[in-house]
Amino acid sequence: MYEPIRTQSVHSLAAQHWSKRELRHSREEQLDIRLAGHLTALLTVTDELRALAPSGALDDAADRLADLITRMRGSSPLRAAPSSDGAAPARIDALHQRAHQLAGQALVVAVSAKDTAGETVAAESLRAHAAALGIPA
Repeated sequence: MYEPIRTQSVHSLAAQHWSKRELRHSREEQLDIRLAGHLTALLTVTDELRALAPSGALDDAADRLADLITRMRGSSPLRAAPSSDGAAPARIDALHQRAHQLAGQALVVAVSAKDTAGETVAAESLRAHAAALGIPA
């Protein structure tokens, strides 16, 4: 009634592929890569906020983020020129919300990686953006 399957299933082929594959990075290296990525994204949003609502605190935060990323990666992070599409309060709030989210993600990864410098910078950013959004600490 039914014709037998003559070829291997894609699932068994995938299982063979993954069993032969070696891990390319250790867990610590993977966490460092993820942390550097979150911090770089946070730096990008911070630069955008600096362009729309200049502040000495944002300048200091951007410098600390750039220094930490440089330490982690061994080279300076690429920094895009911020857009200048207007400083509407809704836009600034959206950027603070995004920065708050990224700082939270970076904090979780930094704690997992046991990176105290990353924890400190991420926690400070989290508090600063929470305060800007009116979120109680």
